[in-house]
Amino acid sequence: MDDHPSLPPTLGADHPLRALPIEVTISVGRARPLVRDLLALGPGAVLPLDRRIDDPVELYIGERLIARGELQELEGGDPGQLAVRLTEVARTKGELA
Repeated sequence: MDDHPSLPPTLGADHPLRALPIEVTISVGRARPLVRDLLALGPGAVLPLDRRIDDPVELYIGERLIARGELQELEGGDPGQLAVRLTEVARTKGELA
């Protein structure tokens, strides 16, 4: 028995799976408040994150990191609409290039 599963065949340009939407999660940082501080949060409260505003964001599909990028305003979109410019993209097995 082969211990290494074979890679799926390449999906052709007209393969129906190519038309399926997929959700990508963009992570801008994590907060680690104490429970007492979390319970005291209300409108107008500020929750500090572990990242700076110019740090890269991470893109995930499920739990798998697929890319990193920079937040920017979408050109030609509604004013203030966010977008991500990719700076690194994962190769096979989740390695970022």
